Amino acid sequence: MGAESQGNARCAWIQAVWIACAWVLLLVAHGVAGASPARPNIVWIVIEDMSPHWSCYGPDGAPTPVLDRLAASGIRFQHAFVTGPICSISRSAMITGCYQTAIGAHHHRSGTEGHPIRLPGDVRPVPQVLREAGYHANNLDLEGFLDPGRPVRVAKTDYNFTWDPAACYDATHWTARGAGRPFFVQVQLNGGKRRGEAPGPAWPQAVLKALGSTTDVASVRLPPWLPRDPVIEADWAQYLDTVRFVDHEVGRILEGLRQAGELENTVVFAWTDHGISHVRAKQFLYDAGIHVPMVVAGPGISPGTVRRDLVEHIDVAATTLGLARVRVPSWMHGRDVLAPGHVRREFVFAARDRADETVDRIRSARSQGFKYIRNHYPSRPWLQPNRYKDEKAILRSLRSLHATGDLGAGPSLILAEERPREELYDLASDPHELHNLAGDPAWSVELARHREALRAWTLRHGDAGADAEPDDAYVANALRDNAGPVLRSNVQLMQRWKLERPMEP
Repeated sequence: MGAESQGNARCAWIQAVWIACAWVLLLVAHGVAGASPARPNIVWIVIEDMSPHWSCYGPDGAPTPVLDRLAASGIRFQHAFVTGPICSISRSAMITGCYQTAIGAHHHRSGTEGHPIRLPGDVRPVPQVLREAGYHANNLDLEGFLDPGRPVRVAKTDYNFTWDPAACYDATHWTARGAGRPFFVQVQLNGGKRRGEAPGPAWPQAVLKALGSTTDVASVRLPPWLPRDPVIEADWAQYLDTVRFVDHEVGRILEGLRQAGELENTVVFAWTDHGISHVRAKQFLYDAGIHVPMVVAGPGISPGTVRRDLVEHIDVAATTLGLARVRVPSWMHGRDVLAPGHVRREFVFAARDRADETVDRIRSARSQGFKYIRNHYPSRPWLQPNRYKDEKAILRSLRSLHATGDLGAGPSLILAEERPREELYDLASDPHELHNLAGDPAWSVELARHREALRAWTLRHGDAGADAEPDDAYVANALRDNAGPVLRSNVQLMQRWKLERPMEP
C-alpha cells in the first residue's frame, strides 16, 4: 500500500472512530433523557393468588402457551419466593424492595387513621423513584392498560403504609406520555381470585365463553396435603382455569404493547403476589404459600435462560432500577439479579403476621435444600379462627372430613390444635413439607444452620413483629369493614388468647 493509500486509510479510520464516539455520546445523552434502549420501558404483570402452575413449570400446571413463550424468550426463575404470603404484606415489600418486617408493614392491611404507618428514612415506593428519574408511571387493571380512552385510575395497590398517589403515578395514560419518555406500568390481574369462595357455575361459564373449554375435574392432580374430595377437586379445576385465563390476559397485554409499537422496547416481568389461596398455602410459609412463578423477557434479556438460584420478589424492585439505569439505593434490601457480579442468595426469608382479625407470627429461612420455620405461637392451632378462610367451601369440606376421620395423615397436619416451636424439612425428599425433622438429632446441623441464618437476618434488618401490635390497632383494622358477629367473636378470642396463649420469643 502506498503512502497516499495509507494516509487515506488512516483518515477513514479516524473518521470512523469519531463517528462511533459521536454515536456513543448521542446515546448517552438520550439515555440521560430517557429516550434510548438503554432505558427500556418496564411492565410489571402482577397476578393474584397463584402458585407456579404454569405449564413451563411442570406437568401439574395448566396449559399456558403465552407465558411459556414469554419465559422461553427470556428468563424463567425456578426458585422465586415472596417475603410474605398475603396480598398487602407482599405488595408492601414488592413496591419498596424492602422486607415488610423491616418497614413496619408486616400486618395485613394495617395502618389506620389513628395508627398511620410511615416509611422509615429515605424509603420510597419504586414508582416514585422511577418518576424522579424521568419515567412515566401507571398502575392499571387490564382494560385500563389496553384502552387509553378510559379514565386513568390507580388499580390495586394494597400498600400497608401512607403513600402519595400523585408522587407515584401519572394521571395520564402511558400511551399519552411525552415524546421519548420511557414508561413503567404495573398491570394488576385478578388471577386465582376469579374462582370465588366456592365451586360454582358462574366462573366455568365465563371460562367456557372466553377460552372455549374448561378444565376436566377428572384430570386434576392434587398435592398430597389435600384429600380427594369432590368439592376440593372442583375448586382446584376452577383454579387451573384461572391460570389459563391469566395466560389469555397476558397475551392481550403483549399484543397491546405490540400494537403500540413498544413491545421490542419493553422489559416485561410476570409473577404472582403469593401462592394459591388454599389451606396450607396462602397465609403460611410452606412453599405452597411463598413459592411463585416469575419470568422476565425483553431487550437485553438472554432468551432461553432458566435460573435455579434463590431470588425474592423484592429483587424485582432492584432489578427494575438497574434496567432503568437508576442506582439501587442503600436502603433497598432487594438485589439486582441481572447485574454483573450479582451475589446469589444462600437463603430466602419470609414472614407472616396478623391477617385480618387473626393474630400470628411465623418466620422462615429457606435454602436450596431445606426449609426452617419458627412458630412464635406454638400453643395455637395453625387454622386459628379467620372469617375470610372459614367461609370457604374447601375449608368447610376439609373440617368435615377431619371430623369423620376420613381426612388422611398429610391433610390432617394443618388441623392440629398446637404447632411445633420449630419445623425443618428436607426439600429434596419431602418437597411438600410433610415430615418435620426438627426433633431428629440426625438433622441437628441443618437445624442449627438455618436457625442461625434466621437469627442473623433478624439482627441485620430488624423485625417489627417482635413487638405485639397494640390491641386498638388490630381491632380497628379487623373491624373497619363489615363487623358481623363471627368477626367480633374472633376478635374477642384473639384478645383472650393474648393472655392464655401468648407469643413466645
